[in-house]
Amino acid sequence: MPAACDSLIDDIEDIVSAQDLTPQDRQFARKAIVPRARKRNKQQDGVEEEEEPPSDSIIPGTQTIWIRTWGCSHNNSDGEYMAGQLAAYGYKITENPAQADLWLLNSCTVKSPAEDHFRNSIKKAQEADKKVVLAGCVPQAQPRQDYLKGLSIIGVQQIDRVVEVVEETIKGHSVRLLGQKKDNGKRLGGVRLDLPKIRKNPLIEIISINTGCLNACTYCKTKHARGDLASYPIDELVDRAKQSFQEGVCEIWLTSEDTGAYGRDIGTDLPTLLWKLVEVIPEGAMLRLGMTNPPYILEHLEEMSKILNHPRVYAFLHIPVQSASDSVLMDMKREYCAADFRRVVDFLHEKVPGITIATDIICGFPGETDEDFQETMKLVEQYKFPSLFINQFYPRPGTPAAKARQVPAHVKKQRTKELSQLFHSYSPYNHKIGERQPVLVTEESFDSQYYVAHNRFYEQVLVPKEPGFMGKMVEVDIYEAGKHFLKGLPASDAKVYTPSISRPLAKGAVSGLTEELRARQEKTAGSKWQSFRMPMQLPWLRGVGRTEMLSVSLALLAVLVAFVVATTL
Repeated sequence: MPAACDSLIDDIEDIVSAQDLTPQDRQFARKAIVPRARKRNKQQDGVEEEEEPPSDSIIPGTQTIWIRTWGCSHNNSDGEYMAGQLAAYGYKITENPAQADLWLLNSCTVKSPAEDHFRNSIKKAQEADKKVVLAGCVPQAQPRQDYLKGLSIIGVQQIDRVVEVVEETIKGHSVRLLGQKKDNGKRLGGVRLDLPKIRKNPLIEIISINTGCLNACTYCKTKHARGDLASYPIDELVDRAKQSFQEGVCEIWLTSEDTGAYGRDIGTDLPTLLWKLVEVIPEGAMLRLGMTNPPYILEHLEEMSKILNHPRVYAFLHIPVQSASDSVLMDMKREYCAADFRRVVDFLHEKVPGITIATDIICGFPGETDEDFQETMKLVEQYKFPSLFINQFYPRPGTPAAKARQVPAHVKKQRTKELSQLFHSYSPYNHKIGERQPVLVTEESFDSQYYVAHNRFYEQVLVPKEPGFMGKMVEVDIYEAGKHFLKGLPASDAKVYTPSISRPLAKGAVSGLTEELRARQEKTAGSKWQSFRMPMQLPWLRGVGRTEMLSVSLALLAVLVAFVVATTL
């Protein structure tokens, strides 16, 4: 798809230069123009019908948008916020890419395959003659890649301006917003948490507690996109949680590039935030913690164990080890050793009985020897992690690890295979058959045969599809165990508890609408044509005087009156 302009535009405000006509000049430059009524179509049977707006209309707010997100829960939260703002403004969000006028592609830069999918989606969009807006960590980290040229980009800290970027892209402009949000020179955590959003699952709220991190891992490309640590204030996070529960949410996920580092930039810490959050969680609703790196959890082990024992917090923690070899960890610049990781896991296993520890491992990092890899195998054999994310190393452009001497591809594949075989050799859940457990039901399984629930330890439990179970906490008897799941049947005297303090929003409904946006939705919902809406928040309309706006409004009114007169004759 050819670019609408050869040069890139740093910001939307740059589209209008000082030499361009002002809105007033455009309005009065051709005073002899008289609005002309639209002619009516006549069918063969003589019945007259109104002519619909042209299908190729470029009036903003009338188009359909498909949003695709790759990557972590932080990225998914960003996608939900962008969908909510676009829907609140009037755009239709679809799950069918073929029906969409514009594709909003929200990318992940952690692994090469994820970027490959992103690149292929751009190509498909161009082949299908779709407008494209790019978001996420790939364009933020490397905006000058050849396959991104001429395409609109919205940065990870600019998603509150997605409506403007989409509108300009629909008009044929190429726009790039990649700046950082700051307050008095201090980098902010990101966009406001009270923006409209469309939750992918109306029962689950994803809250980003901070963005960026304090590490400089030699393999990580996400740092190039998300930057250094910037945390949200505790009161803003608590307010967002309260709003979520008022909208029927029964489960909250806390997410970031490193939740353990939360607050270090603003004089607080993760336990302080968590104790504030559990105060506002309704009985039966649950809180799930996100990923934390070992160095930052070590300082708060005692407090974290108390929080993870709280009845409204899942006894689950994702702590990536990446390797059990200290030499490899040093090359990765992970800032801990294997003994530190073992100390964290052993302490939590002792203080939080039954806790689920999930971890990540990279196979074939540059310089990893067979002896290094065997250390990692011993670690997995020792702890038999029930949740293990195995990743073959992919060199990411621009990272120090990409410049190091690489482990041969066949060796990386073999080590990945060996570790996968070890992981599948043990069954972590067999001992739970026969137990009675309370589980919170929040999803439907991929095969649509079961509802998906999670028990106290965030283990996946499949339960029968009883409509009354969704969004409820139910007691079940475990009768079967698989590698990644348990199956449960409602106990004969099962108690069904409703944790939500209000009815959940309908799927696709917009959360967090302000009074202004709600009024706009109600106003446009009753209008047959949205063609006469003016995008008042566009930058070049800011500062336009009342006289100029009145002139534009009168001209539009004249067109409308002429149309009505013509259709009633």
